[in-house]
Amino acid sequence: MAAASFALALVLYLGLDLPEASPSQSYAADSDSAVEISYGSVVKLMHERTKFRLHSHDVPYGSGSGQQSVTSFPNVDDANSYWIVRPQPDTSAKQGHAITPGTIVRLQHMRTRKWLHSHLHASPITGNLEVSCFGGEGESDTGDYWMLEIEGGGKTWRQNQRIRLRHVDTGGYLHSHDRKYTRIAGGQQEVCGVGDKRPDNVWLAAEGVYFPVSQAK
Repeated sequence: MAAASFALALVLYLGLDLPEASPSQSYAADSDSAVEISYGSVVKLMHERTKFRLHSHDVPYGSGSGQQSVTSFPNVDDANSYWIVRPQPDTSAKQGHAITPGTIVRLQHMRTRKWLHSHLHASPITGNLEVSCFGGEGESDTGDYWMLEIEGGGKTWRQNQRIRLRHVDTGGYLHSHDRKYTRIAGGQQEVCGVGDKRPDNVWLAAEGVYFPVSQAK
């Protein structure tokens, strides 16, 4: 009952155009029964090595682009770690469609409605590629495009499946590490882009609200 209430509240908040059936909330699944992630799903992305969740908040970087900062956050129950999976604009992809390897996706921060973004500015701690949140409803560019890579040969993106997200414009992989901020985002880890495929730039879609692929129109 609690999970169903959470899912309904989240859907009402987002104002998504849903199929008739209700979305489902899921937290753990084995590889054979894992829920497929489709467009419109709301997910938390967990950095595999550190177990921190991809996070943003209405706080700008004090250097680099000055755009909204992106970090990784330790607490599972944080509301600022939800991201809506969206397609590229002007494509035939619709809500409920499955997402296959090599697809370019966008991730929209649920609370601020800005897009996960990267560019050639230096990240604050390590000097790698800065990852920020940018734009909003009706304002998006190619700096918001991320190519999905699925580990292990999976045919579609599924919950708890090991993935990488490669930024289309810069070629950098979405990355995090143990080095933490000490002031405004104290205790949160840096998120950045790195140019090489490494064991520690793997993420998993953990908690979230998922819309069954079979209902796609």
